[in-house]
Amino acid sequence: MATMDVSESASTNIKEKLKLLPTKPGVYLMKNESDEVIYVGKAVSLRNRVRSYFQAGRHSSPKVAALVDHVADFEYIVTDSEVEALILECNLIKEHTPWYNIRLKDDKAYPYVKVTLQETFPRVAIVRRMQKDGSRYFGPYTNVQAVRQTVSFLQRLFPIRTCKRQIGSEGTSDRPCLNYHIRRCSAPCAKKTTQEEYRSMIEEMMLVLEGRHERLLRELEQRMQAAALELRFEEAAKVRDQIQALTAVVEKQKIVSFDNVDQDIMGYARAGGVACVQVFFVRSGKIIGNEHFFLEAPSGETGQEIITAFVEQYYTTATFIPKELLLPEAVLDEDVVTRWLTAQKGSRVYLRVPQRGEKKRLVEMVEQNAELVLRERLTRQERERSRRQEGLRELQSYLGLDELPLRIEAFDISNIQGTEAVGSMVVFLEGEPAPQGYRRFKIRTKDTPDDYTMMRELVYRRFARGLKEREAGGEGGFAKMPQLVLIDGGKGQLNAARQVMAELGLDIFTLGLAERLEEIYLDNQKDPVLLPRDSQALYLLQHLRDEAHRFALTYHRQLRAKRTTRSVLDEIPGVGPKRKKQLIRHFGSVQAVREASLEELKAMPGLPQVVAERIHQELRTE
Repeated sequence: MATMDVSESASTNIKEKLKLLPTKPGVYLMKNESDEVIYVGKAVSLRNRVRSYFQAGRHSSPKVAALVDHVADFEYIVTDSEVEALILECNLIKEHTPWYNIRLKDDKAYPYVKVTLQETFPRVAIVRRMQKDGSRYFGPYTNVQAVRQTVSFLQRLFPIRTCKRQIGSEGTSDRPCLNYHIRRCSAPCAKKTTQEEYRSMIEEMMLVLEGRHERLLRELEQRMQAAALELRFEEAAKVRDQIQALTAVVEKQKIVSFDNVDQDIMGYARAGGVACVQVFFVRSGKIIGNEHFFLEAPSGETGQEIITAFVEQYYTTATFIPKELLLPEAVLDEDVVTRWLTAQKGSRVYLRVPQRGEKKRLVEMVEQNAELVLRERLTRQERERSRRQEGLRELQSYLGLDELPLRIEAFDISNIQGTEAVGSMVVFLEGEPAPQGYRRFKIRTKDTPDDYTMMRELVYRRFARGLKEREAGGEGGFAKMPQLVLIDGGKGQLNAARQVMAELGLDIFTLGLAERLEEIYLDNQKDPVLLPRDSQALYLLQHLRDEAHRFALTYHRQLRAKRTTRSVLDEIPGVGPKRKKQLIRHFGSVQAVREASLEELKAMPGLPQVVAERIHQELRTE
């Protein structure tokens, strides 16, 4: 073994920790001087793996060398097996998003299709995260519009309910709603279908989501023929329509194998620090769809590392694991990954890297698609970057600024007749939204809450705090000052903002943008300025104004909804938000809770008798 050569930047603490490392499997977290996690890795032997980073001549890539230069400390977690280490590594990468790891971009935002199997009469919904709530999930998907179209298609094909009401096995005494009359719901609430019939329909719908169209088509054909033989022609016609709709979908699918096999076929392309992985989903020998995912891949990462990172992170949240993965390159620690996937699926999973023949051709086809998607994304990004730069240059020219306004802040007020008034501050860096810099404010002004007074308060709080942070030597979000400020409004709002800045001793170029004619009001200039309608400068200002308005309005709606959803239940001890929601869901409304007898309240599952008695007493004495 080479002599230990810890760099000068590595502390004595690291040297001592290296001596104490166990030989067990686990996960290690590398940290920089700011105590930020910059890399997460897994190891069969923590001692061998972590020590290798600090051995002379062992840096196999520029990325590892750069990583070690920034390591100021490390931590490790021992696990019982390599598979546990793999799972923990994936979770920690998601939690810390380390700079030196390959990671899926925005994976928390990927949508899923959720089927609420825990309910007596299940529903279908689009959600952003999986929960252990008894539901069946399908996904993740990257195109939310395509997911919405899929759910809409399913709701046309199968009359499943869309309401959120609680319906027991006996249904309710409710009359069916309009959806029933237009054949978009089978009305289990009105006892128009049985639980068995409804469940059967849900099973059929899930076959579509799984891509098992052929099996469902056979079952529908049999049902249609049986209905026709029994002279139930209306039911036979309804099934016939379902068959025709499904057949149209199946005809678009390409047969890639006659082995009736389930596969995920992967390919990747990379450029700079971004990689695109394309996945084609093959179910029963047919391509039923595809998705592409972007990963942040630091330079120096090999294709093998990219594919390994994707497989580990994607199948942590994937709702279905096929029998076979066709890959362009073998994954690292293939035995560990195979055992992990097999345990996830409950049956053997095979990872194959085809070298010739039809499977090799399929992988190459998927890689070509990945290349096209990545090229399109980079072209679009470059085009957008050029437009943003053009907009900034035009703004500098039109406004006579000394420098490009690389940081622009926009301010807006949202309220209804002074109630629940809020303010928003949004930040654009180099012409692009920077949500991490957004801030929202509850307006405190109570006397004469006019737009000008509220704007003065908003601007004062932002810049007074910024000056205070600067004096303290801080580098927080408020300490950074913009080169340009946009006020949503006309001359009055602009004057209110400029007065505050003058009081604070600030001289930041500020303009107002009025929505009606898109006039730009400038300080000490009576008449507004109209920019060319097709100018990138105007587009940029409109984007800023609209984003500030959206951000303020969203916060205002949240506060208003919170206020309007308060009820008499909120005043009763022992009834918190969760219990209140359960009460309303169980009885249907606050009024129904008020009218419920003590016996009915006590009969509600999960409601303590003492709380039931308190609710009954409080609502009766109102």
